[in-house]
Amino acid sequence: MNDYSQFDLLVIGSGAAGLYAALCLDDRYKVGLITKSKLKTGASGWAQGGIAAAINPNDSSLLHLEDTLKAGAGLCDRAAVEFLVTNGAKAINSLVDMGVAFDRKNEHLAMTLEAAHSRPRVLHAADTTGKAIVSTLMEQVLQRSNIQVLSQAFALKLWLNEATGRCQGISLLYDQKITWIRSSAVILATGGGGQVFAQTTNPSVSTGDGVAIAHRSGAMVRDLEFVQFHPTALTKPGAPRFLISEAVRGEGAHLIDQTGRRFAFDYHPQGELAARDIVSRAIFTHLQKTGANNVYLDLRPIPEAKIPYRFPNIIRVCSKWGVDVFNEPIPVAPAAHYWMGGIKVDTNNLTSIPGLYAVGETASTGVHGANRLASNSLLECIVYAQQLSNLTIEPVTTDNVSQSVQVIEANFPIEVVTKIREELPVLVWQSAGICRTQKVLEDAIAKIQAWRMQLRSLPWNQYLEELSPSQTIEFTAPEAEANLRMYGETLNLLDIAYLILQSAVFRTESRGGHYRLDYPETDPSWQVHTLVIGDTWQKSVE
Repeated sequence: MNDYSQFDLLVIGSGAAGLYAALCLDDRYKVGLITKSKLKTGASGWAQGGIAAAINPNDSSLLHLEDTLKAGAGLCDRAAVEFLVTNGAKAINSLVDMGVAFDRKNEHLAMTLEAAHSRPRVLHAADTTGKAIVSTLMEQVLQRSNIQVLSQAFALKLWLNEATGRCQGISLLYDQKITWIRSSAVILATGGGGQVFAQTTNPSVSTGDGVAIAHRSGAMVRDLEFVQFHPTALTKPGAPRFLISEAVRGEGAHLIDQTGRRFAFDYHPQGELAARDIVSRAIFTHLQKTGANNVYLDLRPIPEAKIPYRFPNIIRVCSKWGVDVFNEPIPVAPAAHYWMGGIKVDTNNLTSIPGLYAVGETASTGVHGANRLASNSLLECIVYAQQLSNLTIEPVTTDNVSQSVQVIEANFPIEVVTKIREELPVLVWQSAGICRTQKVLEDAIAKIQAWRMQLRSLPWNQYLEELSPSQTIEFTAPEAEANLRMYGETLNLLDIAYLILQSAVFRTESRGGHYRLDYPETDPSWQVHTLVIGDTWQKSVE
């Protein structure tokens, strides 16, 4: 068999959570790090603002706790947040020791203020903090002899022990083959699912793969209706929805409309520094009132000498798309940014399936509640991945499964998949975007259900969902691997679209990142989590 047929542990995903998880695992274990593109393609590398931690003398973990709980709109797990904030300083020290070059002010780590934080506690490396962290972690991973990286590899299906239900590996599309890889445990770190929305700050790899394959295997998922829409994404024809960091507003930039008025104060006393969901709804509502396509973010109130130092990447990208931030405001509008829900885990990252773990945006730790506090996500990746240093594994007890090789010559038409992939994000943006209503959600669900049935009837499905661990498939058609990956990602997007929409219908209130025009108030009886197993939705008991 090939040299990647068995590992002690598998990590799926190569953002901050996946890389740090691989580094935290005991180095006596043989670790496989699976990334479906290349290293440095996850959303972590796109994180501009920074990483939050209470390490200043005038700050405290208690203040960080209170800010996080307030932003989470009553749905944070207090114990999970306490675990996050009390381990923040340790996480930062670990990154500094690894060589992450955070900005400094004299000899001390520099801190900035971001929305809904009561103290400046966001560490940064100019405006490319995520990139600085991920680059450092990647260098460390490549130096570890016990970690083998498989790039351009796409996880298809979890391998569960039929007798015990324990996760014991995955099926993988890699090197023109589908093969089953055995592992004593699998750690999902596949990021979010922003590509299910037409307007998103997420990279193209963010297709919700981990949540989709875990859900299909029976794992409990939680709070999938809660999506954070970042208020300020660059909005220019032809340009990607490049995120304009919250730190820009924290440093003093003004949010203005076409007349130059700071309209955000019409919607909240904190104006542009209110929580993200409030600012996003303010912009959405103001655009509906005015008929404009975008509002503007004006950096000119920031001291001019400070802008090149703090925001060089924003200057560069805006300049590429014809915006001179020193002399004109940046056109912006909201875009899907962060998924608060995910696979339900405990503080050891264990899911409801034995042997299956999840970390980072893929996981629902209870830290973010209904609305993430800015810059807590990178901290969550590091603090929770650190817990995997305690992971001890048991040998897989099943007999070895001999894999018969089947060579497939024919390729299958992909046109129907491509069409769904193009239309789905538009449908989800229109139905489950910033403001939602029952009728629109239900109409979208019906359409998505039809698409799901259509996709599952295609010949591709025999390789994604129906393949048994005794089968290895080799493709001879050169385009087969790319087409099967397109099929797999599209099916994952359809599944998470269905989960988001059904969860949004289920929660008949507005809270955090979930806003219903037909239920605009927050309902105390809904201060519970949305739990999903299979096709069953229920409220949590707490």
